Order: sequence, then structure tokens, then C-alpha cells
Amino acid sequence: MCQPPTCPFLPMDQVDGASREPTRLGPQGAVPRGHAEIQELPAGVVKSRINPSCRRGSVCLARGCWARPVDPVLKAIKEGDEEALKAMIKSGKNLAEPNKEGWLPLHEAAYYGQLSCLKTLQQAYPAVIDQRTLQEETALYLATCRGHLDCLQSLLQAGAEPDISNKSRETPLYKACERKNVEAVRILVQYNADTNHRCNRGWTALHESVSRNDLEVMEILVSRGAKVESKNAYGITPLFVAAQSGQLDALRFLAKYGADINTQASDSASALYEACKNEHEDVVEFLLSQGADANKANKDGLLPLHIASKKGNYRIVQMLLPVTSRTRVRRSGVSPLHLAAERNHDAVLQALLGARFDVNAPLAPERARLYEDRRSSALYFAVVNNNVPATELLLRAGADPNRDLISPLLVAIRLGCLRTVRLLLDHGADLDARIAAHPTAFPATIMFAMKYLSLLKFLMDLGCDGEPCFSCRFGSGPHPPAPPRSSRFSDAPAADKEPAEVQFCEILSTPEVSRWAGPIIDILLDYVGNVQLCSRLKEHIESFEDWAVIKEKAELPRPLAHLCRLQVRKAVGKHRIKLLDLLPLPGRLIRYLKYENTQ
Repeated sequence: MCQPPTCPFLPMDQVDGASREPTRLGPQGAVPRGHAEIQELPAGVVKSRINPSCRRGSVCLARGCWARPVDPVLKAIKEGDEEALKAMIKSGKNLAEPNKEGWLPLHEAAYYGQLSCLKTLQQAYPAVIDQRTLQEETALYLATCRGHLDCLQSLLQAGAEPDISNKSRETPLYKACERKNVEAVRILVQYNADTNHRCNRGWTALHESVSRNDLEVMEILVSRGAKVESKNAYGITPLFVAAQSGQLDALRFLAKYGADINTQASDSASALYEACKNEHEDVVEFLLSQGADANKANKDGLLPLHIASKKGNYRIVQMLLPVTSRTRVRRSGVSPLHLAAERNHDAVLQALLGARFDVNAPLAPERARLYEDRRSSALYFAVVNNNVPATELLLRAGADPNRDLISPLLVAIRLGCLRTVRLLLDHGADLDARIAAHPTAFPATIMFAMKYLSLLKFLMDLGCDGEPCFSCRFGSGPHPPAPPRSSRFSDAPAADKEPAEVQFCEILSTPEVSRWAGPIIDILLDYVGNVQLCSRLKEHIESFEDWAVIKEKAELPRPLAHLCRLQVRKAVGKHRIKLLDLLPLPGRLIRYLKYENTQ
């Protein structure tokens, strides 16, 4: 419904009309009667004020408002001048002719609540009692909308049909429920108004009263035959509306009258699911106490526990845990852990882990495909969100850091989060992880750490394999032009061949990394033996004179002490490299093996 426009030249208390009143505009956007259409006014005309008798808004002009002469019939009705109306009728004036909006004087009298004028018009023109405006509004409908109970009663006594609806298929009873007008509802049902009539959305009067938690109206409607299982266009019952909108009193009332607690909408969402979605804790508690099934899934296969975990409502999750089937959760293809981790709901994550949900449950392939990186584990969600506490929770609960197509370790390195990197490595993440879809000739961990030199050194200290960085297939010969980045990392490799491995020197030649080529090579040389630099790596080192020392460092043979250090570390193995302190060796030598003293 449209709210009547207001005039900027008058205070609000001088402009008649309330919100959600019956539509008053005529066809093709005709200007409400009582005002002139917008037009060019003759010079010298003073436009000083709006016609205060207009109840349907105003047409505001550049310097004021132009008032139209008041219709004498409308003036008589507004002032309740019954005698003036009778005189017009007696003089032969036809008051049963509609205006351009389809309004009769009868409609005007009902709208303004002028009972005496209404009765006069009813007696004079009984045949038009149910005539409609262009918006399909009857006098009874208008009287109901305005809350004029005496006019409502008079029209019904005169034989007005109570179930004629407007263009939206809303009846007077529906509008009375919408406005919580209990007396109007009582009067209408006494005259057998249809309590199960549907508007164009399929809503009944009961749906409307439930959405407003109006128990008194609900009682009247149900006692007069309103169906508690009536469904709207989306398969939604009044009980579903109560659960959705958190109207606990209405919910109790409907349950008492036998409404189905497990009702589902057209998309298979249950009332319990909807209450969880909107975080109505008291409603969820009541539904569960009445035996609501927590294992009814919606069309996407999601259970109430899924949506509660997604919303992060700890209390609702705790209520649902004892009544949710783990089998149904597994069938859904997504764990509540995924949803809690994705949205950083750490308290919910902890509750789910405490309830022994499978920390390594994978996303179903069709759900993983919704993400470009094809993520699978709850751990991946926590890492990609840079959520260190959640990552620690999941790892302590037994999360496997090597299950995803792309290792969470690579994500943590790319984010530059040393704490997460440490956690993942402490729990067994593969230090030499690679990306199957984008193969490289060297560990992807080195590729992602190139922008963080301290992080790169940290990874090399732990035993990351740097030898492949210097095993270029082109060697000292000329290198082909580096392919564009989009070509090197295309998601759609040619069907007739496997994607070629990207060489270390190719990555180092990209604009965003090449300026760090010298320091990166310098760090890596500390962790490799007698290697030869390919022609492209030499080009990088020779491009900056301060990097000449790096070229000298790479000359063969490498120092014997350095080669011995590499052999000891290789014998210990990268999985036990942290145990170097336990070796029966002098402290100075231990520090040398750990690269704490490079002299």
C-alpha cells in the first residue's frame, strides 16, 4: 500500500492521511482529486496554501500548492452534513456515479466514518453497496481499513458481502487481522466472513494474525473454522510462520489445536530449521519439547544443526546435538564443523568437537566444487580465515593437515602467518607440499614463501628440500621466453598433454618476485650442496652488482664444513630435525647444524 504524499509547505499535523491506507490514485497515475494537475500557472498567481480539506495527499509545485475547489458532495460527507446530502438527492442529483478513481460518495462516507451520511446513501442507493473502486475496494473494505466499526456494522446489516477482496485478494477480515482490530474481526465473522480466504500470496487471515502474535484474533478465527494447516503459495503453514518469526505464544496456541510440529515448506525446510535459522532459542526449545524432528533436511540436504552452526548460536547447537543423527549429517555431504569454521564460530566448533564429530569429514565433491580451490576439510576453512585458535582446536582434535587438494600449509605460507605454519608443521604437514593441478619442479612451499624471506629461512631450517630449485632442465643453455602467468597456472590444461612443470627460475623471473631474486638464491644456497646455477639465475645475480657475493658463494666446490653439515642433517632426516639438540655434540656444532651460527 502507498502512503499519501505530504506537502513540504505544511506541518505534518495539517496533512490528512495515514500510512497503509487504501490506494487512492486513479488510472494512468491520475492526480488525487482535491488538487489540480501539475501545470504552468498564469503569471501573478499566488500559490500560498494547500487545500486543507484534501485527505489524499497533495501535488507540490515550485513555490507552493494550488488548491482545487472542494466538491460539495465530498464537503458534505466530510462535515457529516446528512441534510445537505438528502437535499442533493431530493433535487435529483445522482450520487451513485463514480469519479475517475471509481469512488462513490458511499465509499467516501465509509472512508471518513460518517455513519449518518453512509446510512442516507445506503437507503438511497442500495444496489451499489458492494460496488468497487478501480482498486477493487468496497465501502466495507474501506471502513474496515479505517477502523470505523459503526460503519462496518451498518454496511453488513444492509447486506454488504463480507468476502469481496481488493486487487491483492485481501478481504476486510484479512485487513482487520493485519491491523489487529479484534472488534472488527468479531463483527465480520458474525456475518460469516470466510476465515480461510487466501490473498494473492496464499496467506489467510490466520497467517496474518499469527505473524502478529495476536492470540485473541487467532482464537476467534479458529473457533469460526480457520484451518490451522492452511498453506500459502510457498507451502508455509501458520505454525511455520510462528516459528519463523519467533512468536512463541502463537506457536503454543497452534500446537494446542493440533498443528503439525514437523511441517515443512515447499523447499523442505522444517519449522525447526527456520527457527534455528532465525535464532529463536525459545521457539527451538519448545519445538524440541514437542517432539520436533531434528533430522528433517531441507532441499539442500542441510539439517537444523547445520544452520545453527552456520549462525554460530551456541545454545541452539547444544540443544540440537543430542537429537541429531550422525548418519544424517554424513549423508548431507557437509559437516557442521565446516560451517562453524568457515564463519569463525570457535565456541560452536569446540562444542561440535566435544560431541565427537569427525574432524576429518570431507566436503562432498559437489560441495567442494563450489570453491575455486576445491577445499575439503574444516581445517582448510580455519587456515584460509587466518583463524589461529580454530586451527589449533582442529589440529589438537586430530585434523589431518595433508588431506586437501591444496595443502593448508601452502595457504598459511601465502598469508605469511608464522604461528599457523608452526602449528601445521608440528602436526605433520608436508614440508615439501606441491599442487597437483599446477605442478612445479620444486616444493610449492618455497614458491609461496618467496615474498617472506624470514619465513623461507624458517622452512629451510626445518629441512625443506631446496635442491630441485637448481635442477633447471635448460641448464646453462638459453631459456625460452617465460610464459604469461595465466598460462602457467591455467585451470584448464590442454586435453592432449599434461601441464608442464614450472621451473624455479621461471617463478623467480616474475615481476613481483624478481627484485628479491638475489636474497632468495642466497638463502637457498645455505641449504644445498654442489649445485650449478642455470643461465637465467646467473642473469638475475649479475643484474645487480651488490649480488656479486652470491655468485661467489655458488662457485664450486662448496666449503667442506658446509657439505658436512648437509650430510649430518640428511642423516637425521627432516622429520627429526627438531631433535638436533639431543645429539651428543658440542653446543657450537649443534648451533652450526641448526644455522644459528653460520661461521
